[in-house]
Amino acid sequence: MKLNELHDNPGATKKRMRVGRGPGSGKGKMGGRGIKGQKSRSGVAIKGYEGGQMPLYQRLPKRGFNKPNQKSFAVVNLGLIQKFIDEKKIDAKDITEDTLVSSGLVRRKLDGIRVLGKGELTAKVTITVTGASKGAIEAVEKAGGSLTVAAAAAE
Repeated sequence: MKLNELHDNPGATKKRMRVGRGPGSGKGKMGGRGIKGQKSRSGVAIKGYEGGQMPLYQRLPKRGFNKPNQKSFAVVNLGLIQKFIDEKKIDAKDITEDTLVSSGLVRRKLDGIRVLGKGELTAKVTITVTGASKGAIEAVEKAGGSLTVAAAAAE
């Protein structure tokens, strides 16, 4: 086999249809768009329009509720905190929300930082954050540290 003998399987590639290139091309003049009307013009996208019939998104019932003043917390797992302590990016003695942000473990505080209990924690740490899960509090106390939830820090 030589380089000049390489080729695709028959039918693997298909030439692009060039629209509006004269009557001989088979897709000339109107270019397969029909005559006049909104959809024959450029820049038209009628998403969800069903020709006057009630659209699907309006036929289905509304469900749920989104709180307009809902708080969103940045989330950190204990395993990641332990990893950063091992890599000496965080000092285990006093971990605050500002420490977590400056170390790069959390990008931004949002409405506060919440600690979750995923992963192993072996170091004795003192953590002060806005929120924590019960499992995280138990894991920190089991390792001999303390986890303080300061609700006032979020305001």
